[in-house]
Formats: sequence, C-alpha cells, structure tokens
Amino acid sequence: MGKRNILFFLPLAVFCWLGATAGSPQQKSNITVTNSEVNNGVVILHVLKGDKTYQLQCNADVPGCTTHKNGSYQIIELPKGYGMYECRDVEIYPDANSPDKDKKIGEYCMEEK
Repeated sequence: MGKRNILFFLPLAVFCWLGATAGSPQQKSNITVTNSEVNNGVVILHVLKGDKTYQLQCNADVPGCTTHKNGSYQIIELPKGYGMYECRDVEIYPDANSPDKDKKIGEYCMEEK
C-alpha cells in the first residue's frame, strides 16, 4: 500500500512543481525609449536595452498599443509562442520607481536593429 501511494504522489508532485516553475513570472529588464512614431498604422518605439538598439512595434488599432514618452521603462520578454504577435513578444511596464510599476502598459514585437 505504501509503494502504491508513492507511485501516485511522486508524479503528481513533479507535475505540480513543473507547472509552478513554468508559470512563474519572468524577470523584468530595463529599457530606455529614445523615440516613438506611428508609420502606416504601426507604432514604433526606438529603445536601448543595455548597449543594443531595438525597435518595439505594434499595430496602432490594437488596444494598449500607443507611443510612449522618451524615458525609462521595464520589459518582460515572453516565452516563444506567447503573446499576440508572431515574433519576440514583450510586455512594457512603467519604470521601477513608478507606483504603477506592475501595470502592463503595452505589448510589442521586439526586433534588434
């Protein structure tokens, strides 16, 4: 009877552990928006992340897709296959010092320049 319980609960515990680690929040990284523009219905944010330059793009007609003022923000890079865009999808958040730092303010496709 004890061996049967172990064979049942061990896979259940492993499954729960894997689910908890897969669903754990990703780490935010800092970016600096240097310019924003709208071109043919596409919002484009020019950003710096570390020493690399990127463009964040989204379709202007999608709710939450807006230009942002130049300054500091945070992003979370979503795992492949998550998000609304078929690219390297990121969520953008206000600066870490903002009282609304955990409020998502947009979702974009990130491309290295």
